[in-house]
Amino acid sequence: MITVRGAVWFLLAVVCCVTATTAQEPAISWTSKLVEVRALPEPARASLAARTLTHKEWQSIFSVQTESADILIDPTAPCMVGSYKIDGASLQFTPAFPLEPGVKYRATFRPDRLPGVTGKLLTSTFTLNTPAIEPTTEVSAVYPTSPEIPENILKFYIHFSAPMSRGGIYDHILLKDDSGALVELPFLEIDQELWNRDLTRLTLFLDPGRIKRGVKPLEEIGGSFKPGRSYTLEVATTWKDANGAPLAKGFQKQFTVTTADRKSPDPAAWKVEPPPAKSKAALLTTFDEPLDHAIATRTINVRGQSGAVIPGKTTLAHRETQLRFEPDAPWQSGSYTLEVPSLIEDLAGNNIGELFDVDTSQGERHRRNEIVRLKFAVE
Repeated sequence: MITVRGAVWFLLAVVCCVTATTAQEPAISWTSKLVEVRALPEPARASLAARTLTHKEWQSIFSVQTESADILIDPTAPCMVGSYKIDGASLQFTPAFPLEPGVKYRATFRPDRLPGVTGKLLTSTFTLNTPAIEPTTEVSAVYPTSPEIPENILKFYIHFSAPMSRGGIYDHILLKDDSGALVELPFLEIDQELWNRDLTRLTLFLDPGRIKRGVKPLEEIGGSFKPGRSYTLEVATTWKDANGAPLAKGFQKQFTVTTADRKSPDPAAWKVEPPPAKSKAALLTTFDEPLDHAIATRTINVRGQSGAVIPGKTTLAHRETQLRFEPDAPWQSGSYTLEVPSLIEDLAGNNIGELFDVDTSQGERHRRNEIVRLKFAVE
């Protein structure tokens, strides 16, 4: 039987136990805008309230630093700049600049730096989560666009709808045959990735050693493609754009391989269709075979009777077999010249008057830099 006195002592013991177990220990907490030491001990609060501290003295007591690796922080690393204040039982630090997502921070509270105060050193690390980025970038085109590609094709161009990230491109590109098997080592894998200036177009070279006759890779391993077979060039969603987001969707280009192309483009066989005068209609030029998309759109010019280049927009159509030139201003009656550099290439890398796949025993290939001029009149 419990007496009244026993019940009182029991209740007092329970209250003391609850008070002891619920007493808060000092702890460091984080938000994206604030770092604070909560449940600051009374001696520490009193010591801080009685003193006027410089910023450097505040930092010696409560510091926030960034970490560059998962190792003990360098004590000589600079502390973050910000403001300090006491708010009730909390010591608060507000950074001058917001915390950045993905960066690891470390806060350290040293109560023993306060006169007459004892206590253990507190440390805490924090990384603000990187906000999820909605994937929006995708492959906008792959050139050549033709579903039929010569066995000795030299390169592909992969175009993206937005800038991409550099590095590790070959981890995201696969080439498969019609049985689903991977084509081994088809690309010329080089450290210097071949991007355009705004990182929206990648030039992807096939290994020339498996194209040119008389060289060891072709003789020992064989070509990457076999005529009559079908293949798929795949671009995976794991490829990240310049913002770190993966591609919104993957891309596949399916094509059939034809026999090797070992003839040069022949401008004499091209058909030039002049537009009517006083119009902004496109000048159409139909080639004798598909041309390299990037080189053709960049290097073919139209000049007027005075010799000046006519400003306008150049595109390729009909699977890169036709050039369309649209002038900025209406055509005027007169004579014009379509200028084509001999360095222009077809899909196999053949120039005008010179093949890519030459007999290496006859010496190195010397590319000529000449201009082929096709005259036409606008009436």
